[in-house]
Amino acid sequence: MVKHIILWKLKEEYNTEDVKKGIKEGLEGLFGKIEGLTEIKVQTDCLESSNAHVMLYSVFENEQALKNYAVHPEHVKVADTKVRPFTESRSCIDYKEEK
Repeated sequence: MVKHIILWKLKEEYNTEDVKKGIKEGLEGLFGKIEGLTEIKVQTDCLESSNAHVMLYSVFENEQALKNYAVHPEHVKVADTKVRPFTESRSCIDYKEEK
């Protein structure tokens, strides 16, 4: 199992509930559309102590499934329309976890 976690900081003018809702709905809407994606959750309700605005937590069957997700047309569409235009920075960590 491979875990893929991303933290985004939004551009100041886009740090709104509507933008966050669009990111959450877009990414979570990928569930069931991409083979090997077994879990996906977006967190937008962060505590004041956070230095990021949005978190993606996703789980894949294996490393190849993560690679396929990265270039899958449905994912690319969401990333290009609901995420990238609004983000200032992105941090990512991917790791393998044995069951």
